[in-house]
Order: sequence, then structure tokens, then C-alpha cells
Amino acid sequence: MPAVNWDEERIAAEALRYLGAAGAGPELTAQACRAARELQAWAEPRWAFRLDRVLPAAGGMTLPNMNLALPGELASRMLGDCEKAVLLVCTLGARFAARLRQLAARSMAEAVVADACGSAMVEAACDRAEEEIAARYAPLHLTDRFSPGYGDLPLHVQAPLTAAVEAEKLLGVTVTDSFLLNPAKTVTAVIGLSQRPQPARVRGCAHCNLRESCRLRRKGESCAV
Repeated sequence: MPAVNWDEERIAAEALRYLGAAGAGPELTAQACRAARELQAWAEPRWAFRLDRVLPAAGGMTLPNMNLALPGELASRMLGDCEKAVLLVCTLGARFAARLRQLAARSMAEAVVADACGSAMVEAACDRAEEEIAARYAPLHLTDRFSPGYGDLPLHVQAPLTAAVEAEKLLGVTVTDSFLLNPAKTVTAVIGLSQRPQPARVRGCAHCNLRESCRLRRKGESCAV
């Protein structure tokens, strides 16, 4: 199992931001820290990735050897300066998802905090996977990672993306008929590789598919770091 340096205070802080409770009082902060600490025992972070050439295509980009289309303006903008791209699938595993279900059956208040901690933890695992990708393909430069359902990249890309990475065989990750990932706390992403350093392009509310329903935006806040 790959090593991920879980920083429980950072995980807890991220979880509280996801919940729109940044700057929460000591009681909720302590609860989030306890959840982040306890969930580490259930996390089995694993990831798999695959490299391909990337080419312009009508209405987006394509990874020809995987026969994968990435439609939309976001893919064109993110990968327009790239010769190659990596598809990434990262998961905290079935035991972690089962633990979240157990907590939901016991206490919804506890489950909400745990679920947010899980979201922060899988993003930390993605960061660790990205470090591995950067080392593997140096001196190429990575773009920001972006995922199906983000911006105008359709959610239905989940299925062919996971198939291209052989995520079910390697990680036990499947996609439901509604394009959700199973187990919970699994992330898919595309990362471009370029000869030149790449600016951050997808950070901020304008690119997020939750921008219309986001609790933070309604409060005039943002989850961006």
C-alpha cells in the first residue's frame, strides 16, 4: 500500500472548509480531528495511472491509444500545450467506504464530518500519486489535475477512463449506471504533461461543477487554497 503522510490537523481543517465551517469552534474542530485520526486505520490508499499521447480532436482532445475522447473546452485548454497525458484513478478502498456506511447508520452528524474527512483524505492521496507521476515522467511538467464532472468535461467520461486504466482489475473500482464511482472516496483525474511549466488553470469557483449549489459560495467564501 503506498505511503501517504496523513496530517490529521490539515485533513480536519480541509473537512471543515468542505462543510462551510472553516474557523469552527473547538468542539467541532476536535470532532473533525478525532474523525481524521480514526479513519486513518480504515484507509487503504491505492492508485493506478496510464500514459498516452494527446491530440486535438473535434470539440476537445483525444488519447488515441486508449480510444478515449475528452470533449469540451476545459480539456482543450488544459491539454492544448501538452504532448502526453496521464489518466489517474485513486481510491481509499472498500474498507473505508464500509466504515463510512457504519458511521452513517450510527450517527448522521458524525457521518457528515467523517465523509468530509474522507474527501480531504482522498485528495491527499491524489497529491501523493501526483508526486509519483511527476517523478516518473520528469522533466515533463504537469498541469493541474481535472476530473469528469468538472467544468464542461462530462461525467460519463468516468466509465471509459476507468476502463482505460483497468481500475476494476487493479483497484476494485467500478462505475455505476449514473456514473458514480464505487467504492466511495474514489477519484478519477486527467493530468497533462508538457515540455514547459504550466500555469494553474482550473482553480476557483468558475471551473467547479458544484458552483451553483455550493454552500461556501452562498456565504461568499471559497474552498480554494
